[in-house]
Amino acid sequence: MTLTANWSYPTAIKFGAGRIAELPAACAQAGIKRPLLVTDKGLAGLPVTAATLSILEAAGLGRAMFSEVDPNPNEINLAAGVAAYKAGDHDGVIAFGGGSGLDLGKMVAFMAGQTRPIWDFEDIGDWWTRADADAIAPIIAVPTTAGTGSEVGRASVITNSVTHAKKIIFHPKVLPTVVICDPELTVGMPKFITAGTGLDAFAHCVEAFSSPHYHPMSQGIALEGMRLVIDYLPRAYADGTDIEARAQMMSAAAMGATAFQKGLGAIHAMSHPVGAHFNTHHGTTNAVCMPAVLDLNADMIRDRFDRAAGYLGIKGGYDGFRAFVQEFNDSLGIPRGLRDLGVTEAAIPDLVRDALTDPSCGGNPVTLTGANLTALFKAAL
Repeated sequence: MTLTANWSYPTAIKFGAGRIAELPAACAQAGIKRPLLVTDKGLAGLPVTAATLSILEAAGLGRAMFSEVDPNPNEINLAAGVAAYKAGDHDGVIAFGGGSGLDLGKMVAFMAGQTRPIWDFEDIGDWWTRADADAIAPIIAVPTTAGTGSEVGRASVITNSVTHAKKIIFHPKVLPTVVICDPELTVGMPKFITAGTGLDAFAHCVEAFSSPHYHPMSQGIALEGMRLVIDYLPRAYADGTDIEARAQMMSAAAMGATAFQKGLGAIHAMSHPVGAHFNTHHGTTNAVCMPAVLDLNADMIRDRFDRAAGYLGIKGGYDGFRAFVQEFNDSLGIPRGLRDLGVTEAAIPDLVRDALTDPSCGGNPVTLTGANLTALFKAAL
């Protein structure tokens, strides 16, 4: 199979090894002449970023970069990014990296032309209509990990540095105009990032598949996304240069983020506050939380996973799937509990408070309350 394609769902996607070379053409397609590349601190000095900037420079597009982006980006990072965007007289953003670089880059393009504070655009009701849509700059997304799927998302997760709460900021025009998915960019990921980001994609698919909301298209995408992760994440983890495995995981990441239009659930409602308070890796946190959440939701999701397990190559229906998840985590070096990530029992009341306000709560098959979230956090410790 040739793993190269042009897709138009959910946006224009140039998929395939080596396609980062088409970044100048993507800029032309998006109408960008003076791009600002936004990435995180860790990627800023790596060869993959320098090579990408050189591609832009050779095409007469400059090599402007902003990289003051934390692992859990906040409004302070955003203000600095917007200031850099305006100071450079840029006309578009290349969001480059993992979830943090992609999310912050999208928000720089979104907020550069707005006059209201970012929290006025939280994903609540129709708050997105408060934005001046005409002032949103074009965005090109270039993922360098295979997990968050933010490259095909219409929102970003930004941490409030004062309250330590993660907020989802949504607008339809935050969906990038063009995405370049080049699996060669993910080859250098270390094992723990390969595992954590891959299990983030898995969590997106599992939660979308579990969500009680009606969206058959997302349901099908989530099922195939789970299969790709199960089949190819172990290969990518074992051999980071396995380009087929890297490509299939990059597809699974985009599929997970497309599927979770159907809804997320308690895994993300838990991991968002944990990440905000303890600065943990998002995908790894999702993986640690997943077994406890599957136990909570078991009665509501058993039938659908009984049917799905066979397709996924797992014997024993739901019970087999639940056992597989823990074995899968263990095989990828994921800690058994949140305590191993630094989470303390004393923090649980604050984590529950923040989880109850997370939009992900609405997609959980079992209604989330203070009592069952408290029990979940204790079970996941």
